[in-house]
Amino acid sequence: MNSKDYLFEAETVWEDLGNGIRRQIMGYDDQLMTVKVEFEAGAVGSLHAHPHSQTTYVASGTYRFEIGSEKKIVKGGDGLYIAPNVVHGVICLKRGILIDSFSPVREDFLK
Repeated sequence: MNSKDYLFEAETVWEDLGNGIRRQIMGYDDQLMTVKVEFEAGAVGSLHAHPHSQTTYVASGTYRFEIGSEKKIVKGGDGLYIAPNVVHGVICLKRGILIDSFSPVREDFLK
């Protein structure tokens, strides 16, 4: 299972997740997936956990992340790592975009 080699923003569908959040899947194979997630100010990524390793690059905006029991404010240019099965969530304080990478692929995103 692989994505196309090139995924252009203008040709890639945004999936509306509701409540001011939408995402574009920007490439994947069985072991890796990159996803662009756009947040409106006030949007909440509810606390959750998954078995995937995750890194996030803050492309723009300001967010309050909670990873495990630690809460921090991050902004454009910052990054973070979330270990498998660790509870985490986010509140968008200033509209922006996150670039999430997952290993292995988030098959639930492809359904």
